[in-house]
Amino acid sequence: MSRNETPRGPVDSSRVPRYAGPATFARLPRLDEVGGRADVAVVGVPFDSGVSYRPGARFGGNAIREASRLLRPYNPAQDASPFALAQVADGGDIAVNPFNINEAVETVEAAADDLLGTGARLMTLGGDHTIALPLLRSVAKKHGPVALLHFDAHLDTWDTYFGAEYTHGTPFRRAVEEGILDTSALSHVGIRGPLYGKQDLTDDEKMGFGIVTSADVYRRGADEVADQLRQRIGDRPLYISIDIDCLDPAHAPGTGTPEAGGMTSRELLEILRGLASCNLVSADVVEVAPAYDHAEITSVAASHTAYELTTIMSRQIAEARAQ
Repeated sequence: MSRNETPRGPVDSSRVPRYAGPATFARLPRLDEVGGRADVAVVGVPFDSGVSYRPGARFGGNAIREASRLLRPYNPAQDASPFALAQVADGGDIAVNPFNINEAVETVEAAADDLLGTGARLMTLGGDHTIALPLLRSVAKKHGPVALLHFDAHLDTWDTYFGAEYTHGTPFRRAVEEGILDTSALSHVGIRGPLYGKQDLTDDEKMGFGIVTSADVYRRGADEVADQLRQRIGDRPLYISIDIDCLDPAHAPGTGTPEAGGMTSRELLEILRGLASCNLVSADVVEVAPAYDHAEITSVAASHTAYELTTIMSRQIAEARAQ
């Protein structure tokens, strides 16, 4: 979109009730309704064949879209109207093979290549965390090795599950091995719970990851954590990957591998707002499994998380155009 074009925003809720009409993210136009080009493309990946416990994240993207109906166009926390600053559109779903993980990974990468090739940044709605690897591959083709900020209860740097290299617990080990991450700027946030052994932490540290546990967030507060993360990231191109199970099950019961003692949704949103100055090139929110949800608690948290990430990207796009 050129600097002189006006973005097409959400459906006017004063004319069409929020519960009516297609459930695109935040009631935004579809990608085909804005000529196939957007500054930020919101896309779903209905895939959960890489999970190790409870399935159901294949339905996460549409659950997040439904919960996003109540999102409004002005974000007071960031003092921005993201859908007026840049063209944000819903790109629908990337259809992947549910029976072949390797093929699914290749399909996601190819689709992400196409979308990034139009100049868009991606806000991807999962799906399970397996999809982070092909998304990172695609982003790295455009930006080179990227800084990674990974919100999760789990490290996701294990080697294999049942001999499988591509699962929701292995994407970031593969990404390090493939050289698509900037290993001087890797962080996990929200880590907690039992591990298979202390070697898990040793291996993770060797890959270059720093860890902020959920207890660290509780004790130190969101502002201090965000400041630490900003310093580690610097001005590097940044990819943020958010497993909704970084939140406590009280705030996100609808997920496949819940762990007690997690962050609150407020803490997550405040940390993200504290990263508004970082160079966010794309992001994902994954592992929403609505079959285990209640009253859309998890989907609402995920929709607001994606909204904050989208706002950050839209602000940066508008600022770059103004220069």
